[in-house]
This record gives sequence, C-alpha cells and structure tokens, in this order.
Amino acid sequence: MKRLTPLVLLTTALATGCSAGDSDSILGCRSDSDCDSNEVCFVDGCGDPGRNIVVEVVPNPRGGLHAQDFRVTELRSQQNIELYGSSTLTGQVRVEGLSSNGAYSAPVTLRMTGESLLIPGLVRRHESTLVPNDGRYTLPVGVGRYNVTLFANNSELPPLSGTREVQPGHAVMMDFTLPVSSELVRLSGKVVRSDGKPVDVELEVQAQDEELRPLSQRVMVTRETGEFTLALPPAAAERPTVLLQVVPTSAQALVPQKQFSVNPRQGVVEPLSMGDHGEPVWLRSRVLDRKGQPVAHATVSLQGKVGGGGQFRSQKVLTGENGTFELLTLPNETGSAMMLSVLPPPGSSASFTVRYVQVPRISVVQSADVVCGERVMVRGELKKPSGSQPAAGVTIVAEPLEEASGLPRLTASFEAPRTTNEEGRFELAMDPGRYRLDFIPAEDLPRVSRILTVPPPDGSLAQPSLELSTFTLSKGRSVTGQVTFNGSNAAPSTAPYASIRFFRVVDVEGKPSSLLLSQTLTDQNGAYSTTVPAR
Repeated sequence: MKRLTPLVLLTTALATGCSAGDSDSILGCRSDSDCDSNEVCFVDGCGDPGRNIVVEVVPNPRGGLHAQDFRVTELRSQQNIELYGSSTLTGQVRVEGLSSNGAYSAPVTLRMTGESLLIPGLVRRHESTLVPNDGRYTLPVGVGRYNVTLFANNSELPPLSGTREVQPGHAVMMDFTLPVSSELVRLSGKVVRSDGKPVDVELEVQAQDEELRPLSQRVMVTRETGEFTLALPPAAAERPTVLLQVVPTSAQALVPQKQFSVNPRQGVVEPLSMGDHGEPVWLRSRVLDRKGQPVAHATVSLQGKVGGGGQFRSQKVLTGENGTFELLTLPNETGSAMMLSVLPPPGSSASFTVRYVQVPRISVVQSADVVCGERVMVRGELKKPSGSQPAAGVTIVAEPLEEASGLPRLTASFEAPRTTNEEGRFELAMDPGRYRLDFIPAEDLPRVSRILTVPPPDGSLAQPSLELSTFTLSKGRSVTGQVTFNGSNAAPSTAPYASIRFFRVVDVEGKPSSLLLSQTLTDQNGAYSTTVPAR
C-alpha cells in the first residue's frame, strides 16, 4: 500500500540562490501512483475523488435565482442536481420612536457581504436599491452567511446592520427599525485647512465606532463652507467618544484622509483641521532590474503619513518603456518617510519591491533609481496521467495565499506567460510568498492544484530558482447530469445556461479550504457535462 504523509508543499529539489536552503516541506504525493488504488493525489494529499465534494450552481441571477450549494456524499458519473426555488431576505422596514411610528416606504439600499455556507473562502455579495411596499421588502440572494447593512436614501437616517444565514429555497426574515428624526443625535461642524479656510475639494465625513463600524451615513462636506451635519442613532449619545472619518471622494484629490475623536453629545464640534499637509509634489524616479535594465509597465504607488497627521495614498501609475515614472503626492510628515511600492508586470524577472523615500516640501523630487531584486524562477515538469508522456499546452495560474515576511500581500492572481512546452516544462517568475498553483490542461483532463512556498532570495548575484519535482496530472472521468428545480414555484423546471462549479472541500494545514475541480455551463435543456479527477 502506497501512502505518504498528507502535507501540501512541493519538494524543492534545487534552490539556487534562495535563503530557504535545499528543501521545502515535503509534498505527501506527486502523482496518483503514490496513493491507494481508489485515491487521487490532491493538494491536501491522497484522497477519495468522489468524496468531500460541494457543487455550486448559479441558475439565473437576472431572474432572481442566485447561487445554491449542495454537498455531494458520493460523486457519481450521472449526477443530477435538483435546485430549490429562490432564496430571499425579506422583512419590514419601520420608523419607530416615542413620538410616532409606522412603515417606511422610501428608497433604501441593502448591502450584503459574506461567503458560502459550504465552500470556505467563496465570497458572496449582493447590493440592491428598492422601495419597500408599505414597509415590506423582499430581496432574492444567494445561499450564504452575510453581514447585512441597510442604508436609507435619506442620508440623515443612520445605517442599520445585522447578520443572517440564508439556506437554499428559504425566506429569511430581517426587520429594520429606523429612529424617528426628532430622536437622532446630530453632530455639526466644519472641515477646514490649517489656515481655517474650507478645503477646496469634495470631501465626505462619517461617524464610526471604535471598531470602525458606521454610526452614520457618509455625508458630503459643503465645499464652499466646509460645513457638515451628521445624524447618529439615539444610542450614540451614550458613548464617550465617536470617530469622525474625513476622506476625499476622488482618488485624484491631493488631500489626505484623517480621523478625529469627538464627544457625540457636543452637538457642534470644534473645526476639524486637516492640518498643514503641504503643497503637492511631483516625485520622479526610474525602475531598473538588477542588471540595470529599465522595467516597463510596472505599477507604482506611494502612501504614508503626511503633515497634520493625515494619511495619504497616491494614484497608481505605470512606468514607461524606459522605466521612468512620475506621480503627484503630498510631502511626508517630518521625521517619517513614504512607502513606495513597485509591482513589475507578470512575466518580468524583476521582483515586487518596497522602498521608503523622503518627499520634502519642494515642487519636484528626483528620487534615486529604484532597483528591483529578481523574482524567483520557478521551474518544473508535468507528465500526462500515464507518467511517461509530457503534458504540453497546460495553462498555469498562481493564486497568492500568504505574503512573505515584511512585504504587503499580493492579492491578484496571475497567469504564466506561456503554457507548458512540448517537453511538459514550465517556468514562472514569482515574488516571495505562499501560492496555490492551478494547472489547467487544454485537453479533456481535470485541473490539478498544488501549494508552493517561494522563499526570499538570499541576495546572491545568481538569479534565484526553484526546480520543482516532476508530478503527473490525474486521469479524468466524465460527470454528466441535468439541473432541474424541485417542483416548487420556480419556473421553468430545468435550468438552462446555469453556471456549475465542483469544489473539493477539505482542511489544508488545519484550515478549512476549497479547491476548484471543474466548471461548466448547462445547455438550453439544463444538461451538463464536465471532467473531474479519477483514478
């Protein structure tokens, strides 16, 4: 019986110039042949390909039929899926107070953020503006666990929040009670420059609690006078302080965002001074790789603390063909520095680089060249399920999971510039961090995923590289079926052109995780066919 410890990191057979040494954590399996006869080599080690499966079906969002998830006990070759009708959030919006109460029938916006109940990490979001009918509303949503916030179109009324779980085909009740206008806690004030004059850009202000949860809606600051008025719920008067967050409405505005702590019982607060943050400064520089060659099309941004205590984040700009860039920023606070982030494009050998730069109070700053280190060149070889033939034409996608120490987290996935060649070889320039690599064959074979940790280079002159142990793709089996509704009020009885995704849901390194196995669409009759891993 062939059974290895189910750890998840690829073996580093060669780590030239990398500080991690000569090996990484050992992968529990590199091919299906390392597993028992009824198991497949997954990202979490050997496992039964017919178990731990969850299917997501999105029938027709425009028709009010959103995502539904189903746990599959044993995946069969003929796997029909029976859907429920629409899942909804429903309830009543009322206005209640000591002086009056009644249904609220003016426009409101419901914003829902959460994730699937069965598929870890699968984000679900819904937002809709509607008008309650005699205070009652119904909103079709996907199955999931949500934070729900109601915003009245009347910006004087504070937002209301809560949490709910939505199950397939169920109507989940959630009522909202808005305070009457006469019982609101009002805060008025002015946002001013350091000289006491209004700030000549569009600004918004919002009251928040100590955990930065909103206590009021965002309201516009009157540009000509700097004045604003916020309305908070009656309970806010019991707080010793609230936070007022002032932010520009445009990313192009050369004004910082700033936070102020105030007493909510004051009624009128002292002027909120944005401080002396200085005049805009042009920062110019050039991005080079370690060989002194320009890095074109790199994304550059700057952020940090500025004069007066605010925080500023510049717009993102791209380097030109000669590696140069210029961006407009504010000068840094005395005694601090701004963080300059440079992200070279996918395929470049130059690495993600962070530098701290001084931006003095002058009109133009010509900063020293930013010299990027080199990305780690990750190389490997894929074999077809037989293990004897190379797997050519395989697409490789890297999904960041965790940042390297001292570096901000990379959030965007990226694709290798080339598929595997005729020998099944691939290479991918990667920044340090922890990733999931998804290998997507062009032929009728299932996708394969692996977890990879890319260590930081050790600073040697040689380009760092990782040679991954050769591993094989899994065999595939066809799963077909039809997606129908369970005879409830939903119509039609079949689900044409529905999106279907099969996930493997397991614990990876002690954390609930989901791995996409396949995705497809139903045809006009609600039938589908897809390929999943098999032994």
